[in-house]
Amino acid sequence: MHPRLRSLIGTIVIIGLVVVYAVVATAIASATLAQSPWWVHLAYFVLSGVLWILPAMLIIKWMAGPKKQG
Repeated sequence: MHPRLRSLIGTIVIIGLVVVYAVVATAIASATLAQSPWWVHLAYFVLSGVLWILPAMLIIKWMAGPKKQG
């Protein structure tokens, strides 16, 4: 696959991932953390704010393409 096409597809997938992930993480927080103390909210949003990076790293690795032997 051409690198520019791979980058375009990866960029669109990452944007979609971030939007869907933000909506789901906020919905889970709204449904489960309503009566929790502030520090539980803080811990949840720090964890959920960092967790999206794992699938994004896989997409970025795919966008980079196969390693060249040399």
